[in-house]
Amino acid sequence: MSKNAWYIIVVCALALLALIAWHFFKPSSYINYPPQQGPVVAVGDSLVQGVGATEGNDFVSLVSQSINEPVQNFGVSGDTTEETRARLDEVLAENPRIVLVLVGGNDYLKRVPKTETFANLRAIVERLQQEGALVVLLGVRGGVLVDNFADDFEDLAKETGSVYVSDVLNNMLGNKQYMYDQIHPNDEGYAIIAERVVKVLRPVLR
Repeated sequence: MSKNAWYIIVVCALALLALIAWHFFKPSSYINYPPQQGPVVAVGDSLVQGVGATEGNDFVSLVSQSINEPVQNFGVSGDTTEETRARLDEVLAENPRIVLVLVGGNDYLKRVPKTETFANLRAIVERLQQEGALVVLLGVRGGVLVDNFADDFEDLAKETGSVYVSDVLNNMLGNKQYMYDQIHPNDEGYAIIAERVVKVLRPVLR
């Protein structure tokens, strides 16, 4: 077989592999992809607000710097999923094209039943999607020794067609290098969260 024939075979094989990869991993499986016009916003609790970070080093600010566009911060310290759900109107008033959702940790700390937590999270995600936003769901840990939220977050992301980042504090809790206190990161920790978010956010930006 000639070199040209081998070259054609290799090129066709690579093209086929690329097509298969695109079929299984294409971003179009996300609801409201590609995102339309409007800002990127983040909503949730103290992790969104940036408790524990010095000025400009919260993960929302770092994501904004990385993608080179503003990211509006709607984080409220102490928010549960119910409270975040109740103030979605102020988020939607901005007509966002992409919404980062990070909430649920306070539900665990306040012993809100898991079924209630994830019912609220589903309602948050679906309401945002109904208004045209692409949702990036950020997971939080539900437990110290065992993460009781991991499977539920992953299932919710798949079922709602959301972009997903698993446990944003993975390998940080209990590590003083990354934590400001027991539940909030320091600047180094928020930088890691930002990297994890940007990794999934950048491919879906237009």
